[in-house]
Amino acid sequence: MAVSRAPKNAGKKKSVAKKSTKSAVKKVVKKDKKNKSKGPRLFPTKAELEAMKLAQQAQAKPAEKSGPRRFPTKAELEAAKAAAAGLTKPASKKLVEKIDGEEVELEEVELEDLEKLVAESSDETIEGASDVRVVNLTEEAKKEEGEFTLKDSEEDDAPPQTVLTAGATADPVKDYLKQIGRVALLNAELEVELAMRIEAGLFAEAKMNSGEKLERSFKRELEWIAEDGKRAKNHLLEANLRLVVSLAKRYTGRGMLFLDLIQEGNLGLIRAVEKFDYTKGYKFSTYATWWIRQAITRAMADQARTIRIPVHMVEVINKLARVQRQMLQDLGREPTPEELAKELDMTPEKVVEVQKYGREPISLHTPLGEEGDSEFGDLIEDSEAI
Repeated sequence: MAVSRAPKNAGKKKSVAKKSTKSAVKKVVKKDKKNKSKGPRLFPTKAELEAMKLAQQAQAKPAEKSGPRRFPTKAELEAAKAAAAGLTKPASKKLVEKIDGEEVELEEVELEDLEKLVAESSDETIEGASDVRVVNLTEEAKKEEGEFTLKDSEEDDAPPQTVLTAGATADPVKDYLKQIGRVALLNAELEVELAMRIEAGLFAEAKMNSGEKLERSFKRELEWIAEDGKRAKNHLLEANLRLVVSLAKRYTGRGMLFLDLIQEGNLGLIRAVEKFDYTKGYKFSTYATWWIRQAITRAMADQARTIRIPVHMVEVINKLARVQRQMLQDLGREPTPEELAKELDMTPEKVVEVQKYGREPISLHTPLGEEGDSEFGDLIEDSEAI
């Protein structure tokens, strides 16, 4: 009969298992004893959570770079107002846009708040700037009573002038001389430069008036050149007005007012400016003198006499007067009509006729005597009286 035997190591295995379970229980108990809490677990408060969030945001947010001063945003303005009033308001939504590859936060700002900030910044600027001076144009104008300042455009060559208002003084000649005396004289180089610009302006005007079809850009360029030529012409005219005055003084007392002589001479000056050729090498005043004198003498021939005499006859009268003065110096006496006729290649009858044309009429109301009690008409016999 067979008897089964248990293996020899079976009892040893059971004992080893019991020992391992006991040691595991002991380790768990020891671990629990070590991690045993001293009291109930506490959750963080709301303040602690907010502090933790702020700390995390501060660590995650990069440091802001220092830059130029900027205006506060709407959220910052609302936060500042709420802090002043003891209230808290939710921040407005921010819009993020990319500008030049960088993300920029855009927020709306109230117009009133922006105006206040601008006013405060302007006040600070005015307080810090000691060189700023506020000028009242009305008060400045009162400093020089009866005068005003003429300022030309940036493109005008003519210098700024101070001109007396009309009727400021009783002497218009003095006012005119004072006005033209403020313009500086020109040297030869400036005269040539202005003459070249005038010539270019005249050419541009002729090109535009030719009727040709021009491109828009080329036409604008021609218009600018024409305007520049006009500015140069005015500059050259204003700088030579004193030349007209010096020549007009020689013709005073011949039946025309001094200002009328100046105006007629100015017309001759305008003609000289248009006809001046700078390539000849002469100064403008040398060339303009002839045109000014011609304009004055022509005006005197047309306007100086009460009874107008044709210009060609006036030239004959003047020639006769010059020859008569020359013969008076040579002979020491008044020349006879025959002597004058021989010198002028005329008949004696023609000489007498020309002398009659040259006589100046006299008004019958011309006062006579030192006191002027009587008139010239009182001395003339009335042939019709009985």
